[in-house]
Amino acid sequence: MRVLLLGADGFIGRRVTDRLLVDPELQVTVLGRRDSADIRFDLTTGSPGALARFLDAVAPQVVINCAGATYGSSRTLIRANTLAVATVCEAIRRSREPARLVHVGSAAEYGPVPGGVPVSEGAEPRPVGPYGVSKLAGTELVLASGLDAAVLRVFDVVGPGAPTASLFGRLAEGLRRALEREESQVRMPDLSGYRDFVDVRDVARAIQAAAVSAATGVINIGSGHAVRAREAAQLLVRASGFEGSIVEENRQVLLPAQAAGQGDHLAGHGAGHHLPGHRPAEPRQGEGRGPTGEPVPWRQADVRTARDRLGWRTQVPLEESLGDVWLETACRV
Repeated sequence: MRVLLLGADGFIGRRVTDRLLVDPELQVTVLGRRDSADIRFDLTTGSPGALARFLDAVAPQVVINCAGATYGSSRTLIRANTLAVATVCEAIRRSREPARLVHVGSAAEYGPVPGGVPVSEGAEPRPVGPYGVSKLAGTELVLASGLDAAVLRVFDVVGPGAPTASLFGRLAEGLRRALEREESQVRMPDLSGYRDFVDVRDVARAIQAAAVSAATGVINIGSGHAVRAREAAQLLVRASGFEGSIVEENRQVLLPAQAAGQGDHLAGHGAGHHLPGHRPAEPRQGEGRGPTGEPVPWRQADVRTARDRLGWRTQVPLEESLGDVWLETACRV
């Protein structure tokens, strides 16, 4: 199967590349802005006609779109997450043999949802920030394109390679700096929100599964569990060996000793297992923010569609995922 991969240099795209390149059944071509790409092309400035000509030359059976932006101005987000998607859809439509499209969406498209329950693909999206709005617009373009297409609405991605601007990328760098400088505190934003953390390697497996499937429409990709960000952060703190305190914005100091018991039950999180004896309390209104700053106190995926239509479920426990984040950060030169 011939696959054209967009966004191979991003957090998710790098892991997708790793998986696809070792699959002997796939012939992978990478299109992107960097010199390392097989085809140099900028989705934010290039025309659909030019991209269609590349598609005709490669004749992919599947196009995987991992390209996009998580941070930046509203204009940057719209160009990367909406305009670029419009270019991809139009180019595929114009090509001689239109390929299947697998597009990576975001749980930020849902916006605030009722606390305490998983959100299904049928929920009405109500994004509250430029990132979520731009991603939802991209998803709507894909769904309205008439193409053979699936949108994987990915929840809160963690794991090795996490950007330093992300929640756990920032925490890992803060812990490393504190240990090197023998500091006793690491400052973080509010960690009170509940999130559905899913390892980037599991996300890559889901994308590969979608590429070779016939599934269409929106499909949630998450662990199916909500974990308080504060408790997840303690797994990373413990992996680092840091014995100081985490200071959240506008909140009291949280000492590792105080939170050790809170994180113990998270060790088995992942691999499709429920947290034993644990049901998170419904968050208070206004608590917690998403990775791009949107006020979202609760986020948990209903993952039944992914299991039924892709045969996919998570394999990497949260503790392992965050341990790998620390290992990579600690070993970085």
